[in-house]
Amino acid sequence: MGRIAKGVKCSVSGCGKDAVRSLATAKVTQAGLKVGDVRRAYLCKEHYKQYKKATKKEKMLEQWRYRG
Repeated sequence: MGRIAKGVKCSVSGCGKDAVRSLATAKVTQAGLKVGDVRRAYLCKEHYKQYKKATKKEKMLEQWRYRG
């Protein structure tokens, strides 16, 4: 049983909702979300959606780079 299943809260400052995903803190801060000084960043549904939207272009460029 992981931390999310146990009911950990969102790591973004000012948010207290239940988390649905966990990511590396460095990736989350690069996307522009403010998290504390923790090893893993736990994100609620809304903040995960913001993270995906912020990193969409970067992921697309990475795919193009390795495709050839």
